[in-house]
Amino acid sequence: MSKTVIVGGGIIGLFSAYYLQKAGHEVTVIERGDITDGCSFGNMGYISPSHFIPLASPGIIAEGFKYMLSSSSPFYIKPRLNMDLMRWAWHFYKNSTAAKVKKSVPHLNNILQLSRQLIADVKQDLPPVFDMEEKGCLMMCKQPKTLEHEFHLADDAEKLGLKVERLNSEQAQLLEPEVELAVAGAVLFKDDCHFHPGKLMIALKNYLEQKGVHFQLHSTVSGFEKTNNTVQAVISNNGSVACDELIIAAGSWIPHVSKMLDIKLLLQPGKGYSHTYEYVEKNLHYPAILVDGRCAITPWGRRLRIGGTMELSGINQKVLVKRMQGIYESAKNFYPGLQINFPATDQIWSGLRPVTPDGLPYIGRTKDFSNVIIAGGHAMLGISQGTGTGLLVSQLAEHKKTEIDISAFVLDRF
Repeated sequence: MSKTVIVGGGIIGLFSAYYLQKAGHEVTVIERGDITDGCSFGNMGYISPSHFIPLASPGIIAEGFKYMLSSSSPFYIKPRLNMDLMRWAWHFYKNSTAAKVKKSVPHLNNILQLSRQLIADVKQDLPPVFDMEEKGCLMMCKQPKTLEHEFHLADDAEKLGLKVERLNSEQAQLLEPEVELAVAGAVLFKDDCHFHPGKLMIALKNYLEQKGVHFQLHSTVSGFEKTNNTVQAVISNNGSVACDELIIAAGSWIPHVSKMLDIKLLLQPGKGYSHTYEYVEKNLHYPAILVDGRCAITPWGRRLRIGGTMELSGINQKVLVKRMQGIYESAKNFYPGLQINFPATDQIWSGLRPVTPDGLPYIGRTKDFSNVIIAGGHAMLGISQGTGTGLLVSQLAEHKKTEIDISAFVLDRF
């Protein structure tokens, strides 16, 4: 039985463990925290085949500069002299072209659709405790120009086989009978689904423990035992764990961990914010991306979460309240009938999304070590690509042909 160690207990690490244990591996997950927080917990909980356009896309640079003029904007880069950030920004700029996006869309679509299909199997394995609903997701548009652009995107989605419905303002309002809307219209992406990500993570961890997966929590990796081109053990503050295969799925900490193996990867942590209202009497029925506002909103029964922003300020836990203010104001702007108050500072959640320069993840074996696989860099689509990535990791570990072409996710593409 192959001993496989996974560094990272976020959604990518846990779904990798899920498929590896099914393939017969003896799996140990090493996690710096306790798997009760992190980016896999406070996000919006979407599996979104609709998000087939990568983050690096035409117009994003100009839009980013515009947003940076406002302290409450959806986008922010903390000014600092940092070579990794500058190299990342240069490659992000080079990948934000129509030609690059055209090449990336099929690969992003493949892993998103694969992940959407696989979540059905996960739903059968786990108890029904994570509030999964398969009703789709709305792309809410405030301005007619934004709606027109979203309708064009819906045309592209249909060419990829996705089911969509174009809605004017009155039709969108009919889907939300409890709350007044103020929008030009929306697109309903019917293939999308959503669930409570924190509940999924806990259910998944409990399932994996029952299946014999070992968890070494509160463990910070400090090095590796190496022989020639193989890693033989992972060293942490809680001792060393031998491995036949090593999976590095440490989210925004991937560059730090991989650097211990002299593997350099371009990746920046993109901080996002959210707040969850535990009870909203008149609540939304559908999750939605507020397109003009660059944020999102997700209901689970009477619970409601608002969240968003992309803040490139390095690895830190500092909360910039004005960023949450922007999210809150957008929610109220799109849903003037929504009765919610601005949260207290200590009730604002933040997490770090791992962002590559082209908006595609890293999934593949390293060239320098025969038994090391890296999986990460999914940006805002970690939940959306989690199951697919987990399956691909297990197939790589088994030296099998992968379910989809992963050539676009190669580690040394920058």
